[in-house]
Amino acid sequence: MAGVKDGKPTRPYRSAVREESARRTRQAVVRAATDLFVTRGYAATSLADVAAEAGVARPTVFAAFGSKGALLRQVLDEALAGDDEPVPVARRPWFQPVWEAPDQGAVLDAYAGVCTLIGHRAAGAFETVRRAADEAPEVADLWETLLRNRRAGAAMVVDRLLTLDGPLRPGAGVERAVDALWFYNDPAHYAALVQRCGWAEESFRQWLAARMRDALAG
Repeated sequence: MAGVKDGKPTRPYRSAVREESARRTRQAVVRAATDLFVTRGYAATSLADVAAEAGVARPTVFAAFGSKGALLRQVLDEALAGDDEPVPVARRPWFQPVWEAPDQGAVLDAYAGVCTLIGHRAAGAFETVRRAADEAPEVADLWETLLRNRRAGAAMVVDRLLTLDGPLRPGAGVERAVDALWFYNDPAHYAALVQRCGWAEESFRQWLAARMRDALAG
């Protein structure tokens, strides 16, 4: 609320330097949490561990995020988006090729690129959530949210396909098409083929695009 001085309302004091310092602290905490959650696991990592890794006090971490579950959610959000800006994935510059592609095949090629980028950034965080979901109720809820969001993303791309000339592949109705894209947009495929088997990212992207075309393109 604005204050009052000499009968006139005054604006609340805001320091750009203070706000930037707070943002840098949050970024350091998220980086530290990402490293620890992925390498140690969610259950084995405490807020005190994250604070020590980030070089801040535990109350600072708690004040910024409120709980370990909320911090994990922020780790995932930033891994998916690439930064902490409040811009939806579908409006990110790296997603725009999906909207700008001229035909169904090009849409799926572009979407394979999106999935490769997300896998590179977020495969480890996704696996952390999957492993912790059986033991932590707040993480189980987050895992279900991730599954729903991946399916919503698949449905969005299928809707885009339907705006272009040409039908989907025979037998690939809308729901079946969404099912297929939901299967292929799982970062676990990136983790298995790139991180574990050593595929080059471009080889993975081409493979993924080919599988998506096989499943959906008319």
